[in-house]
Amino acid sequence: MPASQTRSRARDRNNVLNRAEFLSLNQPLKGTQESRSSGRKQSSQAGAAGTQNSSPKERRQSQQLPEEDCMQLNPSFKGIAFNSLLAIDICMSKRLGVCANRASSWGGARSMINLLGITGHGIPWIAGTLICLVKSSTLAGQEVLMNLLLALLLDIMIVAGLQKLAKRKGPYDVSPGLLDYLTMDTYAFPAGHASRAAMLSKFFLNHLVLAIPLRILLVLWALCVGFSRVMIGRHHITDVLSGFVFGYLQFRLVELIWMSSNTCQMLISIW
Repeated sequence: MPASQTRSRARDRNNVLNRAEFLSLNQPLKGTQESRSSGRKQSSQAGAAGTQNSSPKERRQSQQLPEEDCMQLNPSFKGIAFNSLLAIDICMSKRLGVCANRASSWGGARSMINLLGITGHGIPWIAGTLICLVKSSTLAGQEVLMNLLLALLLDIMIVAGLQKLAKRKGPYDVSPGLLDYLTMDTYAFPAGHASRAAMLSKFFLNHLVLAIPLRILLVLWALCVGFSRVMIGRHHITDVLSGFVFGYLQFRLVELIWMSSNTCQMLISIW
């Protein structure tokens, strides 16, 4: 037994890690452990006190921050479909803008397309309606013309209000003309010319007796006026299609608030 004890003591003396300068490598000092544990306790207590002192609104904001800062790597199907349709609309509208400027493929026909667009403008139609109303001598004609004037004024106000809300710009940087500024038709959505052409064509088809060729030409005129705005780069395809829809809804609104002959005569006498 004494021989074995002496051998173990000699082995311990020969082991370098048992020296005093290497003891910190084997066992951490008690003071450092205590200081670390006390530091953790103090930080946890301070954090708990901070969360207790903070208001519920601040706590909700701190909980929402990670969710707000993270990227949406899994967008919804509706968002993907909407962005895809919007990209297709912009791409197709730019391709169909063949008269957007003089350097375009159909730049030589720009003046003719602009002239076609003027036929669907609000100012010439309002001026023509007023002239016909002054020269009209029948009660039925005055009734139709007064309601047509009401429809034109409603179209300008509704389209201008919707454009101010949407504030969508056209596919090309085409500045509006003087007549566009007069009718507040400065933005792209919805297309004012398209809504006016659709409303006028539906109004004439319902309240005028026209032959079938004239009815077909009236519908073709409305379509050409609408899509001429795409060709000169002022509107997207969806702007024109939405303009057709709004024009039909405006016609239905005028039919609901249709002014009778007596009301029209009273307004004419006041005027």
